[in-house]
Amino acid sequence: MRILIVEDEIGIANFLKQGLEEESFAVDVANSGAKGLMLALSGEYDLLILDWMLPEKSGIEICTQFRKEFKETPVIFLTAKDTVQETIFGLQVGANDYIKKPFHFEELLERVRVQLRTSSSGLSELILGSIVLNLNAHTVFKGEEEIALTQKEFSLLELLIRNKGKVCTRTKIIESVWDIHFDYNTSVIDVFINSLRKKLKISDKEETQILINGAFNLIQE
Repeated sequence: MRILIVEDEIGIANFLKQGLEEESFAVDVANSGAKGLMLALSGEYDLLILDWMLPEKSGIEICTQFRKEFKETPVIFLTAKDTVQETIFGLQVGANDYIKKPFHFEELLERVRVQLRTSSSGLSELILGSIVLNLNAHTVFKGEEEIALTQKEFSLLELLIRNKGKVCTRTKIIESVWDIHFDYNTSVIDVFINSLRKKLKISDKEETQILINGAFNLIQE
């Protein structure tokens, strides 16, 4: 899943980016309000983390304009603004949660997970045939058998199941799972797809079902 951080304090932004990427999120960072708004309105993100005081445009302005086009995407304010009135105002303009600086990363991470679960209709599991992916426990089962996946394999499987019925392009996959935004040898995707198929022991019948659902469909761009 992809998160946008809009934060002008470089140290905090880099700390958040590193921590969230270690938890298998794809993360983009903007250090100004103008760039943050431009990226937010691209519609590529599952969650936004906004500072309030930013150069060029404030977090309030970003959230207000973002909410005009994206009603469901979660927004979390991460800011030194800490009065009750400011907290209420941030929630009133469309934020889903409000975390005051200084903060503990573990708390922010759990709040991120809560918002993502809520925005996914409260689902904690993704299911494709006999494959069950648990977002909370970070486990994958096929029937009664637990399948050990790497972080990248888990993220790839999550992306594909979330997009079942759609064609996932190589560009979308490489950006969402590997957080790469430039020309790259996407044959690595084929390696991971083959690894998933082997680990999940997909039969011919299941393979047909999965391909019909679009979960493992790829196209060249």
